[in-house]
Parts: sequence; structure tokens; C-alpha cells
Amino acid sequence: MVGKDMMTMSQRDLNRLHIAHKILDKELKQVDAAGILKLSARQIRRIIKKVRTEGDRGILHKARGRGSNRKLSKKIKKKTIKLYKQKYSDFGPTLANEKLFEIDKIKIANQTLRNWLIEKGEWVPKRRKKKYRQWRERKPHFGQMLQGDGSEHDWFEDRAPKCVLMGYIDDATGNVFARFYKYEGTIPAMDSFKRYIKKYGIPQSIYMDNHAAYKNKKKLTIEEELEGRKPLSQFERGVKELGVEFIHAHSPEAKGRIERLFETFQDRVIKEMRLAGVNSIPEGNKFLESYLPKYNKRFRVLPAKKGNVHRTLEKHIKLDAKLCIKNKAVLRNDFTAVCNKKLYQILDKTRAKKITIEERLNGRIVLTDGEKILKYKEIRQRPAKSLPKKKKLVKQAPNRPANNHPWKKWIEGGYPQNPSYSQRKKKEAKKKEKLLLLVH
Repeated sequence: MVGKDMMTMSQRDLNRLHIAHKILDKELKQVDAAGILKLSARQIRRIIKKVRTEGDRGILHKARGRGSNRKLSKKIKKKTIKLYKQKYSDFGPTLANEKLFEIDKIKIANQTLRNWLIEKGEWVPKRRKKKYRQWRERKPHFGQMLQGDGSEHDWFEDRAPKCVLMGYIDDATGNVFARFYKYEGTIPAMDSFKRYIKKYGIPQSIYMDNHAAYKNKKKLTIEEELEGRKPLSQFERGVKELGVEFIHAHSPEAKGRIERLFETFQDRVIKEMRLAGVNSIPEGNKFLESYLPKYNKRFRVLPAKKGNVHRTLEKHIKLDAKLCIKNKAVLRNDFTAVCNKKLYQILDKTRAKKITIEERLNGRIVLTDGEKILKYKEIRQRPAKSLPKKKKLVKQAPNRPANNHPWKKWIEGGYPQNPSYSQRKKKEAKKKEKLLLLVH
């Protein structure tokens, strides 16, 4: 421990003190000392004056050992840590500091709060092992590439069942669009992408993983292999019909921007919804409508190049006809078609051999022949098939041989037509002979 009569100096202070003594002993000139210490002659004269009047302690800065004029009081520190324990115990220092300012009107630096929490043992810094990943430069224009995915998580912390957050983030700017759904599948993907297009326009490309809703994983048929065709999922087909390039990622790291977004949202959004009292998917979607503009305003970055390359949604483009479930069905001679165990009667005349059955997002069923929408009616009850009459089963009498049958005619020595029967009779005759001999 350093006593009152002792003082600690840095290497810089020791070097300055050494040069100052050389000047006082007239072994070195002030001009040469200024060149050695890289200070002005005026500053050298100040140092010499302090050392001459105050001794070696004069080389030290007068503010050493004093507290900062901007240092926060112990009362604020105690109150802050108490609020953190009561309300924000599972919050990270950065998010907790934001809520302390927004709700409790306590303004401190993020690092100050982090240091206080580490000192009290309320926060443990995380050290993550980093794997080498080659950095990919952001796309230069807003709307050039959109990263999308779904994240299944306990978003409402047992206040509601687990659900999925369908999220989209622009690669160039980090602009976010998201919405809650009950599950991750074709319908949620189509509905969320449709809402994104209505708000921002049609992007140039979309980058998603190989989930079954986004990529068809069925094996190719021989015809498809020969023709070089790949079967598309319903969502991928709808996206390509809009002229959007669909890119599949082969690892989570490839689309790291959306993965990091979910990691951030699983920390921030969950706690924001807890404070706002959000307890269901409809309430969550309403919350996101007001939360995302604030989030984008704060964290969105400027693109490398100016210009929005989203295509505007023109009037002739019908999103409902693109982003829907489409199935082909053969048109029979009686103008009926079957799809998903449902029978449809076509009311319009058409020369098409196959028709397209569209299941829209709102549940409406639309039938087309490729050019126009066809009128139809669903046949809900089919005529019952007449079953064939059951034949009565008549019991047949056992087929017994007639009395004049050769088997029933006795021939000396047995029944030649039935060898087993004649052998049995011979054995019985021998037994009778033995008994008669014994009796006699």
C-alpha cells in the first residue's frame, strides 16, 4: 500500500522528472529538452518551475486522486441497482439503461451501468468463441435483397402458447418488417410477404433457408430430371411469379443478418411486450406496428448507394392470384374436377383439358383455365352407389355315397376300393380270433 509520503508515477512522469533534474543541474538545455520530450519550450519552463518550487511532487497533475466533477452520487447508484433488481433483473445493461431513462427518468451511460452491475455481481460478461467467417459486403441498394425467416419461440413468456415470428430484414439498410403467426408454413410466409410488398414494394430478390415451406424437397421424377425442371414449393412458385429471385441459404451463418435480428428480438421485444402487457398474437402484431418504426429509425443504416430498387405494385398485378395455393386438376367429360377430395362442377364452357384451382389466403376458392375465371359450384353430396344384393348362403348336405356304392359292397377279404377300411377290418378279425382261442 502506498503511504502518504510516497507517490506513484507513470513512466512518462519519471522521464519528465529525469529531464527536469538534468536541466536544473545545468547538464541539459531547455531547447534540447523540448526536442527530447516533444513539448514546447513554454511547457518545459512550467515543469522546471513546479519542480523547483514543489519538489518532485510538482511533476504530478493536480487532479490526481480527486473524483470526477461529473461523478454520480452514491444515492443514484443505489437507486439504480435497486430498480434493476426489482424490474429489470433479466435485462442486459444496454436495454436496462434504455428503460431506466424512458420509464424511471434516470440517465446514465451504458458502460457506467455495466460496470456497476459487474461490481455487484448482477451481470456476468459473455465471452463467445468466434468462428472464422468470410465477411460479405452488404448489397448497395435498398430493396436489392431481402433476408427472411421464421423464429419459433416463447414470445409471450407463458402468457400465450408458443408462436412464430416471421421476419424480413433488408440487406442494405437493416430495415425490419415482422409479424406473429401460430406456425411457420406456406400461408404465414405468403401473408407476411404480401404485407411487406404492400408497405415497401416488390424486392429484387429474397434470401431464405431450406424449410419445407420455402423449398420443395420431393425427389425428382425421371421426366423432371430429363427436362431439367425442379419442383417448386407453393411459396417459391408465388415469389417467382412476381419476378423476385429466390435464393436458398445452405447454413444459418449465410443469412446471419436475420439470425442476429431474431437473437436481438428474443431479448428486446420479449421484454418490451412484457412491460406493455402484450399477451396474445393480435396484441403482439398491433404492438409491432408501433414498435418497428421506432426500431428502424434508431438502428437502420444508410445504404452504400442512393436509390430504392423496390418495384411499385402495379394495378394489373393481383397479389391474391400470385400468393396462393395452386393445384392442377383434370377436367372430366362431364365438366367436373376433383381436388383435395372435393368435387367441383364447372358451369362455363372451356376447351381446357386441365384447370387451376386456387386457394386464396382469405379462404376463397377460384377456378381458372389459364385465361379466365370459371364459374362453378361445389358438389357437396354425391349420389350413393347401389350395393349388390347379398346372396343367401344355403347349407349343402354332406355328400354321402349311395348304398349301392362299391365302398359299401362287401367283398371277401375287405373293401378293395377302400384299402384303409379293409385293413382296419382285417385287424379287427384277427383280434376276434385271438379272443376265441383264449376262451377255448
